[in-house]
Amino acid sequence: MVAITASMVKELRERTQVGMMDCKKALVTAQGDMELAIENLRKSSGLKAAKKAGRIASDGLVGIQVAEDSSLGVMVEVNCETDFAARDENFTAFVQTVVDRVFKSRETSIEALLPTGLESERESLVQKIGENISIRRAEVYSDPDVYSYVHTNSKIGVLLSMEGGDRILGRDLAMHIAAVEPLVLNPSDVPEDVIAREREIYTAQAGDSGKPPEIAAKMIEGKLRKYMADISLTEQPFVKDSNIRVGALLKKANARVTGFVRYEVGEGIDKGPDDFAAEVAAQLS
Repeated sequence: MVAITASMVKELRERTQVGMMDCKKALVTAQGDMELAIENLRKSSGLKAAKKAGRIASDGLVGIQVAEDSSLGVMVEVNCETDFAARDENFTAFVQTVVDRVFKSRETSIEALLPTGLESERESLVQKIGENISIRRAEVYSDPDVYSYVHTNSKIGVLLSMEGGDRILGRDLAMHIAAVEPLVLNPSDVPEDVIAREREIYTAQAGDSGKPPEIAAKMIEGKLRKYMADISLTEQPFVKDSNIRVGALLKKANARVTGFVRYEVGEGIDKGPDDFAAEVAAQLS
């Protein structure tokens, strides 16, 4: 049997806002599988959605560089342990070095980048600032035009490729992606396994509603359409003008987004137990 830790209960509670004991029971039933526990809670409690994996697990910065003619854009994430270190000028200089190296080589494999001198620089910086440092990931976009947005604290970054339009539209859409977090470009891009999972959840919710089967079926499909629209860039209300959807904005500008990627520092990295987890453990004991 999988041991259910306080940090697991804490994360599930933060992501769902469901009571602590219900979170523990869900994790026990799911044998520690976080995503399965969330699905089960959504089925049983009518929970609409869950937050992404809780607290940021690692600090650091996102670095971006785009060519003046918008023909090439790169983005990297470099991690350290604390925000204090992330603001250190030696660390920010190292992030820029990584950006420059990716921009010149167009290489996104960290394993291939490290032997070019980055590994020795990383090790020297670890000794200098006294924190572990890692180059986590890199992205390269080219052809057609590439646009970017970096949040003011350099914790969130976006690369966007677009045909047509102009620099203002490109930057505005990159900012929209940073703020609203679409997962796909169009509803047709939502993976089949995601659709099947959501349909199963909505079916379980409809079954508990007591509605007639024909009404329940319409409810399920309606919720599914709304979910797919909510996570699709082209169907989202534009962040700077909620009266127009992004797809309509692109059509008006005779433009087409061909791809995008969004980085948020530390997303998906497990930080492990902290003081709040200890508090949860004490309440569960």
